[in-house]
Amino acid sequence: QVQLVESGGGLVQAGASLRLSCVASGRDFSNYAVAWFRQAPGKDREFVLGISRGNIGTYHARFSISRDNAKKTVYLQMNSLKPEDTAIYYCSASPDGGVKTQMWGYDYWGQGTQVTVSS
Repeated sequence: QVQLVESGGGLVQAGASLRLSCVASGRDFSNYAVAWFRQAPGKDREFVLGISRGNIGTYHARFSISRDNAKKTVYLQMNSLKPEDTAIYYCSASPDGGVKTQMWGYDYWGQGTQVTVSS
């Protein structure tokens, strides 16, 4: 069993940067794949970035993902933020260690952190 807690969200202006953190509790966190999803008002939840148990991250033009297994933490670094990045950002974890882009691929979810980007 893994519990996830996100933090680092807030209100920023367009062009700013934010770093979100996802802290996990539970055993064997290093074996999990972790992904960030986001959900904007009125829209479906969508995949942002993921990182595998082997520390292989997916690509995004403005964002990056990293993990510190000793701290049981995954980070989402977001640069050059745009108003369309406004959403609740969720951290998720999968025990099979591989990154999936669909929500059904993840067994554990955090409560989310709000990111609001003003123009």
